[in-house]
Amino acid sequence: MSSAAANLSSSNETGTVASRWPRRAAVALVCATFPLIWVGGLVTSYEAGMAVHDWPTTLGYNMFLYPIGDWLRGPRDVFIEHGHRLLASFVGMLTIGVVLVFWRCEPRRWVRRLAYATLAAVILQGLLGGLRVIEDKRAMALVHGCVAQLFFTLTVTLAAVSSSWWKDASEALRKETSTAELARLSSLSLTTALLAYLQVVLGAVQRHFHQGIVFHLLLATALTVQIVWLAARVFKTSPRQPQLVRPAVALLALIAVQLCLGTAAWVVNHGWPVWFADYDWAAGYVVGAYSHMQIWSTTAHVAVGALIFATTWLLALRTLRLRFADNEGLRSASEVSRSSSNESRGSFLVLVGEGSL
Repeated sequence: MSSAAANLSSSNETGTVASRWPRRAAVALVCATFPLIWVGGLVTSYEAGMAVHDWPTTLGYNMFLYPIGDWLRGPRDVFIEHGHRLLASFVGMLTIGVVLVFWRCEPRRWVRRLAYATLAAVILQGLLGGLRVIEDKRAMALVHGCVAQLFFTLTVTLAAVSSSWWKDASEALRKETSTAELARLSSLSLTTALLAYLQVVLGAVQRHFHQGIVFHLLLATALTVQIVWLAARVFKTSPRQPQLVRPAVALLALIAVQLCLGTAAWVVNHGWPVWFADYDWAAGYVVGAYSHMQIWSTTAHVAVGALIFATTWLLALRTLRLRFADNEGLRSASEVSRSSSNESRGSFLVLVGEGSL
């Protein structure tokens, strides 16, 4: 009985016996967080961050008791800022629910701790949002936006490590991809994720302080080259690994969309470059402040940037999982071989001993 209990405990700790609810809860959190990135981008695009000047209350009301009629019929900037607060509160409460699900149903201790870290991150993000209002500082808004991207990536991490593929990665590894190539892929994908996040930070500096555009453009070029290189390596070395190929394909599509959105964001905010001035179709274009095209193209540029960062990180996670699953497999094989060798040596000694007798 005690042996069976020990085996069950070991099985739970390694995640072979687990509920599907952690995965479902994590995916729900990802799906709720991405719209929050969008709405947060709208707050910055409309410069509505100080439309509601108090926190945690809303214009003197409890945040959740603010009259819905005043909210829906009020000024646009109040509508956006208060909606951002409500959506953020929903994501915070959903994160608490996710942590409870992981605490109750997730057998792996390190994954539960990751869920606790996600809760800590959303609490920090809420406090940063409140400090942005109380202190009325753009620098705090920049930090708030950058931490939001990290929180989104944390939710993606939770969804990734709670998937059935993650637990069965050793089986997927047997199909193809050498350990050395996995090491190169993981290093390349981690570098790409770092570049993607640096681009997010530079984009936030450009949006809040209108500085660093040259560095932003240069890094966009470097990131594009890096993503194409990473995707090419995945297609060459792991063409039958869908968990690697799909994020690589998604990255190529996202970077293409992002380049178009970046160009559109530049045009709608600054106008056409001077060398287009002689064209009739460009000469008649006038930049309109807070126009729908200006707001939505810029906000979409921010949201797609978040997807690029999260997707590069997801690809890095999966390559690392396969890489270390391979190491685990090598260690297990080595231990089995060593155990067999010891048993054979012991049997030989016994036979020699019996012969001498």
